[in-house]
Amino acid sequence: MALYQAPSFEALERLSRSRDADLARRELEQPDRVRGRGAQSNRAGRFEKHQRDGFDDGWGSSVEPMPTFETVEHIERAKTIITSNDSPDIGFERSINAYRGCEHGCSYCFARPTHAYLGHSAGVDFERDIYVKANAVEALRGELSAKNYRPKPIAMGTNTDPYQPAERTHKLTRGILEVMLETRHPVMITTKSALIVRDLDILTELAKLGLVKVAISVTSMDHKLSRKMEPRASSPARRLEAIRLLSEAGIPTAIFASPMIPAINDMELERILDAGKAQGAISAQMILLRLPGEVRDVFREWLLRHFPDRVRHVLSLVRDTRGGRDNDPRFGSRMTGEGPYATLLRQRFEKARERYGLDAKLRPLRADLFEAPKIESPQMSLF
Repeated sequence: MALYQAPSFEALERLSRSRDADLARRELEQPDRVRGRGAQSNRAGRFEKHQRDGFDDGWGSSVEPMPTFETVEHIERAKTIITSNDSPDIGFERSINAYRGCEHGCSYCFARPTHAYLGHSAGVDFERDIYVKANAVEALRGELSAKNYRPKPIAMGTNTDPYQPAERTHKLTRGILEVMLETRHPVMITTKSALIVRDLDILTELAKLGLVKVAISVTSMDHKLSRKMEPRASSPARRLEAIRLLSEAGIPTAIFASPMIPAINDMELERILDAGKAQGAISAQMILLRLPGEVRDVFREWLLRHFPDRVRHVLSLVRDTRGGRDNDPRFGSRMTGEGPYATLLRQRFEKARERYGLDAKLRPLRADLFEAPKIESPQMSLF
């Protein structure tokens, strides 16, 4: 039996023009294999030397169902844990990601291409091969104790979600927050998981010192649509409940309506902001869909599986916001897009944010309380 390989980009283009929705679905990975996953295929990474292509060899296909894609955790030790960036599009210079890969399975996740550097696919591999930086807390304490370290807010949830399912077992995010509280270090968190309320005790103490801000991302109020978009993330109701609990605990909390996908969830923008305000959010942000690198193909396949009748329309609107391309990597426009559709969406967001009182600017986090952690020296004292 020939091994299965996802259809090529050109084949997907042909399928997207087809009126036969059933044919489009059949060309993708078997539905049972990707149940609970966002990606619909598992192409080899772009750095791999070999690609596998499926074809009919005349011997027929196996009657045995192929196994599902089970999650596999890889334990690793990080040399460093704090990452720096100088992008003008984001409001932080430092970030921490205790996990590589994300089991939430968002088909549109901009971080998917990073898995290619690990020899994995940006498709299913990104959400099933999860790398756990087992020494994340230890590495953080070491970096914060450096004599030349100067504190600045550290963002968590910038590449992969700090509260994805693996966190329930490994508790690396909680360990990092414990170090933040111990050292009085400012931290910002973005997540799609209600698991964050587990750490209310630490977050509340950080908030009292002006050291934490939280953003909960909500992409849809429709439970069924949310399950398709983010198969293993918390339900919209649980995320809104998390906003309420965080707000009641005095933790500055924002609601992120991101990404907004043309003709999929963009009609819910005002409803999402309204719900966030009702639960206590004090600020809001929005990001337009981005399709860098392999994300383009992963997202196309997701559309073919779930919305085959909208493929051409959605992708046409995406290109209208990106200067005729699938993605615009330029600073200044990559988060917001351009053109009539992007302008209208931004106007809707600004009016809704003002209407619901979500236009308040959160106070800057304090960095003057920092105390370097105490690191026990392995060298024995002479006295």
